[in-house]
Amino acid sequence: MPDNHLYEYAVIRVVPRVEREEFLNVGVILFCKHKKFLQTIITLNEDKLRAISPGLDIEALRGYVAAFEKVTRGEGPIGRLDLASRFRWLTAMRSSILQTSRVHPGLCGGEPGETIERLHAELVL
Repeated sequence: MPDNHLYEYAVIRVVPRVEREEFLNVGVILFCKHKKFLQTIITLNEDKLRAISPGLDIEALRGYVAAFEKVTRGEGPIGRLDLASRFRWLTAMRSSILQTSRVHPGLCGGEPGETIERLHAELVL
């Protein structure tokens, strides 16, 4: 039986109008210290996004998503931080179009890559 490893994750959300607090789950970010793992999976469903916000600038949103993913991969000035610090920076509360839920803990018995795929399927798709 594989060892269980603590992981933390947050759901990535698009909040087109922060004053309305309506959002659409578009991705997941997962951090597992023991496995030295930090990854995001983001899926932008343009039809759903346009349904909740017809005037949403999808190209601008793609830019925000690309920046989020670059930090996750360790690119740019914030990307130079260690994995835990990058995860904390990415999941910090903010009032912008791209936000995360609060952080949730869990235990994965296998590889964290399998866990993030499962969470993405359950929470986003």
